[in-house]
Amino acid sequence: MATVVLVGTLDTKGHEYAYLRDRLREQRVDVLLVDAGVFEPQVAADVSRQEVAAAAGTDVDALAAAGDRGAAVSAMAQGAAAVVKRLHGEGRLDGVAAVGGSGNSSIAAAAMRALPVGVPKLIVSTVASGDTRPYMGASDVTMTYSVVDIAGINQISAQILTNAAGAIAGMVEAEAPPLAEQRPLVTASMFGVTTPCVTRARERLEELGYEVLVFHQTGTGGESMEELMRAGFIAGSLDVTTTELCDELVGGVLPAYPGRLEAAGELGLPQVVSLGALDMVNFGPRESVPERFEGRNLYVHNPTITLMRTTPDECRELGRRIGRKLSAAQGPTALFVPLRGVSMIAVQGQPFYDAEADGALLAGLRETLGGNVEVHELDTDVNDEAFALAMADRLDEMIRNGR
Repeated sequence: MATVVLVGTLDTKGHEYAYLRDRLREQRVDVLLVDAGVFEPQVAADVSRQEVAAAAGTDVDALAAAGDRGAAVSAMAQGAAAVVKRLHGEGRLDGVAAVGGSGNSSIAAAAMRALPVGVPKLIVSTVASGDTRPYMGASDVTMTYSVVDIAGINQISAQILTNAAGAIAGMVEAEAPPLAEQRPLVTASMFGVTTPCVTRARERLEELGYEVLVFHQTGTGGESMEELMRAGFIAGSLDVTTTELCDELVGGVLPAYPGRLEAAGELGLPQVVSLGALDMVNFGPRESVPERFEGRNLYVHNPTITLMRTTPDECRELGRRIGRKLSAAQGPTALFVPLRGVSMIAVQGQPFYDAEADGALLAGLRETLGGNVEVHELDTDVNDEAFALAMADRLDEMIRNGR
């Protein structure tokens, strides 16, 4: 029988957790209740708050006496993460779930992020309709909006929690069918304006015997991609689209996480990198673009996304940053430069065509690129089939040589 671990602050949400536990048992699922609160619980736990605090190297009574809620949440999150990792390693955790507001969600999400990709993770939360990136990070946490606050069992919360029980029970019982073959995994980074390139490169790599995982570069996409590298799943990286670095530099809405473009190099993985979509910074609807950017080259991609062309100065700095990151790589690294445009709207005749900015990008790269990085400058745009095939074939060569 599968086991679902419930992680929650039982001093404030004990009755709601008891209700969720009972609904799970009705689904013929075993339940372990982990108390991540610091005060006396409303219901008995299977893993006490004292054990959770001890797993973080602290004492729960000291946390309670200090009266510092932020410090308590941080400590109990650390302890909960250690507890769920131990339970999973012991074979006593098939899935994990939680309910609550921002504090309980923070603790539970930290615990869930400590578990491998593929382990079912579900949070019912009042914050699920807002910015969930601080909770989910690059993990496969599922969040659902609670509609009402998690404050007692009523006609609405009863149905929401019953649905949650059914969802996590179904997740832990589900088994993916076996694949026909286990092929080496390769990551690829994509954005809408580099889709033709990545699609053709993916097809070529599949012909060569790889399974390609494509990541949409939305800020968390790059982080998710590199987390899988660090988890040991990946044989090589086709990092065509490094656009998240633009938003990080300029202040767009899809910024790279601080370690972007570093994991493959640190791990010594073969990597082929390009400059896809470094012509753009992302914002929301046109009216959301900060006033300081009025007068810049703006392009309404769709009603919810407005793009802004990067300037020559910004492109030069992007080039420097990419050059430094690639030069630190411990493994085989190739940079492919499309001389006729880094996105489908940066080619001649399109709204983001800017020869000066493209030249500045190359100049910045040349300032910081080390001799360990092989550079391929092709007289094509990024979405040209010849460019895609050249990158895919070079990555295949690097992986095979490494073997």
